[in-house]
Amino acid sequence: MPAPHHLGSRQVFPVRLSLSTAIAGAVLAFAGPEVESQQITARTDSAGVEIVTSNPSLSDAVCTLGDEPTFRVGQDESNEATWFSTIRGVRRLSDGAVAVVDRTSAEIRIFDADGRHVRSMGRRGEGPAEFRSAWKLWALPGDTLWAGDYRPWRYNVFTREGEWVGAVQMNPIYGNPSRRGGVLDNGVSINTVERRPVPHDFRTPDTVVVEAHGPDGERLAVLGRILHTTYGPGGMYQLFTASAVVEAGGSTIVLGRTTEPELRVLDEELQLRRILRWPDTDRDVRGADVRAWRDDYIRSRGGRDSPNWRPSDENLVTDDVPAADEFPAFSSARIGRDGRVWVRPYRGPRGERVRWMGFEPDGEFLCHLEHSHSGLTLYEFGADYWLGVQADELGIETVVVFGLIVP
Repeated sequence: MPAPHHLGSRQVFPVRLSLSTAIAGAVLAFAGPEVESQQITARTDSAGVEIVTSNPSLSDAVCTLGDEPTFRVGQDESNEATWFSTIRGVRRLSDGAVAVVDRTSAEIRIFDADGRHVRSMGRRGEGPAEFRSAWKLWALPGDTLWAGDYRPWRYNVFTREGEWVGAVQMNPIYGNPSRRGGVLDNGVSINTVERRPVPHDFRTPDTVVVEAHGPDGERLAVLGRILHTTYGPGGMYQLFTASAVVEAGGSTIVLGRTTEPELRVLDEELQLRRILRWPDTDRDVRGADVRAWRDDYIRSRGGRDSPNWRPSDENLVTDDVPAADEFPAFSSARIGRDGRVWVRPYRGPRGERVRWMGFEPDGEFLCHLEHSHSGLTLYEFGADYWLGVQADELGIETVVVFGLIVP
């Protein structure tokens, strides 16, 4: 496996992302440049870190998905290889082939660009090339596949031909899976550990510790400590709670917290290079929002008289579960295979359908993504494609690729 690039002696440096952020000792707590009324993007510089502030509302640039998928695999009960039980990872390979992690069968399945099954690799077990619980997938240059596995958290590494290269075990050991992060093209993995206050009291949020590990699994650096979800007793969570955002892929790492309309962008050297910002909006949570959420939740569970209604459901819709003062500024972010950054705005209760915002690798605003497809779960953006899973009304999953049309 490839060696990390100039990372052998990297020091550990703490970063805490909250309302203000310290990165490698430089405090960046200012608001950033104001975007002029007719200016979509403004740039400035602070201590070698570029601040890119965009106002997507000033742009009418729209990206769209094709009307029909260019690739589809699934829902064929007559072929075991094309019937998925629980998809936990999907990646596109260099020639248009697609790799899929099916957690229940503990396999990685490869399909060519026409959707024909080529081979499967992995199986359930404790030994070499086996998975205890397969979860997540990354494709590196040369179509080397890194598939997550737990417990403890590790990566099984395969070639696209099905040869097992080895297992990368985190050191120190991760008892639980890394729920955020990813694997960079140089084989450095970005992993997270959640630190939870005891007891949960609806006041103190969890903290996500972000760490970088080399291709051998050894810890290289602590990249940040990001405030995360606010929980209460019994696993209940604050309504409209914020969350940590940690994404990694290619040569890019993105860190943030959904309380603020901004993202920190690091490079493969684990250095902060850019901050992406966009204007904030009125995000105050009002009583009507809380009531709408509770009514919608009750309806989604079939009502209080439904056999699906549980005591935990009743607890969730009482006044004992508080709401955040503000909605999150956004819900998630993704790094495209081409280095673009995509941000999904937060959708409040009964809010209009939101549009992903796309940013070029240099931070320039690209477009709003619009499409009319339903039941989609995103796994990967490419330069000219969208890869994910589409579920029908019965929850049956199909892997699909749509063309991404960029202005």
